[in-house]
Amino acid sequence: MSEVQLPPLFQGEAVPGAIDPFERATALAVAGTDAGTVVYNLSGTVFKASLIFTPEMPLEPAMTALPVCGLGLQAALGALAPPEVAVHLQWDGGIRVNGAICGRFRVKASTTQPTEEPDWLVVGLELNMSSSDGNPGEAPDRTYLTEEGCAEITATDLLEAWVRHTLYWINRWLEDGPRPVHTDWRALAQNMGEQIDVDGQSGTFVGVDEHFGLLLRVDEDTKLIPLSSRLET
Repeated sequence: MSEVQLPPLFQGEAVPGAIDPFERATALAVAGTDAGTVVYNLSGTVFKASLIFTPEMPLEPAMTALPVCGLGLQAALGALAPPEVAVHLQWDGGIRVNGAICGRFRVKASTTQPTEEPDWLVVGLELNMSSSDGNPGEAPDRTYLTEEGCAEITATDLLEAWVRHTLYWINRWLEDGPRPVHTDWRALAQNMGEQIDVDGQSGTFVGVDEHFGLLLRVDEDTKLIPLSSRLET
């Protein structure tokens, strides 16, 4: 495996397969590790990497880090994958490639209070590189990059591209606010305008608010489900 090259101000830590990069990144964040630390495991059939943020804003607007990382992944696969490969992002962090589930984003922060400023926030990425099963086609709603014509993408290339493109979107977000993030994310959003189930409620996914809270129309009412409700605790 070639050495990982990350942009300036980012530093990487590789962990063995027995260690979850998301949990390791969380432990490092609690200990006060700098923002821009990327913890990763590139050796298995599932690509795993996590990025530490130290947002200087309240939790709810800071949750924009989740769609920012999603846009970074879509741009990375756009650069590495064949042009016919379509990537869509679920509001809750799910990742779909050519319509099927291919991975997810995870989020954890030092607080769950929407108006508090978190000391740290960790976004974790898990993406199915290849199948460990003998017959991956038995799960029709789940896919792997190798099944979608992306067998030549290495985990190292994916990590470098994800961090590089995510950095671009972090800078856009911090310089221009959430509007450009909204514009590009909406074009990739899975199930927008469709009937979905969220936390036991069924309704129409009509959009998101300024902080990417989900707007769910149930009968005549529109309910707001904050993106911070997706935090792991």
